[in-house]
Amino acid sequence: MQKDSSTDFGYQEIPAAEKQDRVGEVFTSVAQNYDLMNDIMSLGIHRLWKRFTLELCGLRPGHRVLDLAGGTGDLALKQARKVGASGQVVLADINADMLHRGRDRIIDNALLGRIETIQCNAEFLPFADNHFDCITIAFGLRNVTDKAKALASMQRVLKPGGRLCVLEFSKPLYQPLEHLYDFYSFKLLPRMGQLIANDRASYQYLAESIRMHPDQEALKQIILQQGGFDEVEVHNLCGGIVALHRAFKY
Repeated sequence: MQKDSSTDFGYQEIPAAEKQDRVGEVFTSVAQNYDLMNDIMSLGIHRLWKRFTLELCGLRPGHRVLDLAGGTGDLALKQARKVGASGQVVLADINADMLHRGRDRIIDNALLGRIETIQCNAEFLPFADNHFDCITIAFGLRNVTDKAKALASMQRVLKPGGRLCVLEFSKPLYQPLEHLYDFYSFKLLPRMGQLIANDRASYQYLAESIRMHPDQEALKQIILQQGGFDEVEVHNLCGGIVALHRAFKY
C-alpha cells in the first residue's frame, strides 16, 4: 500500500480505504454487459488469452483450484472440466453482482456441484494454508488495493508445488504498438462503453487502471519479493498488451 494510506483509482489518488468501494461501484455498473463488452473490446481474443492461461495451469483430475476475481466464470467453467468430479473449483469475487452472474452461468452449465462460489477479498482469503493446487486471477489484480498483501495471501493458501497464474494487461513491447494501444484505450474504449453499456466513466477508469498497473518486470518483482513466491515466468501475449505471470511455490 502506498505511503500516507493513499492509492490509485485510475489516474486519481484516493484514500486507500475508499478504493474497494469505488472499484465495486465500477463492476456493479458493468456486470450486466461484462461478457459482451469483453468480446467487443478484445475482438474475442480474450478467449485465446484465457485458453493459454488454462494450459499453463497444468490441471489434472482431483486438483483444487481457486479462480480469484473470477466474475462471470469464464475460467472456472473450463477449470471444472479439467479437474473432473474428483476435483474442486472455487469461483471467488469481491463483487456480488459479478458473482451472481457467474453463479447463473454455472447453473446453466450444470456444474453447480463442481464449482463453489464465494464472495471474498483477495487480501484476506478465507481458506486454510496449503489448500489449492492452482490459483488464477485474470484481469483482476490491478483492481486490488494492496497487491502485495493479496499475493502473499495467495501464496499462503497455495500448496507447495502449486502454481499461480496472473493474467493481466501490461505494457506493450513496441513503441508503435504502444501509441496505437493508447489511442484505442482512451479514444475508442470509453466511447464503446457509452454506446453499448451507457457507461463511459467505468470504461475510462478501466483504461486508466491498466496504465497504473505495474509493468511486466515490476510485477514479477512484486510477486517474488512481496508475494513470497519462489520462481516467476513471464509470457507476453499480443506484443505485451497482455502478460501472463506464472509463479511457483516450492
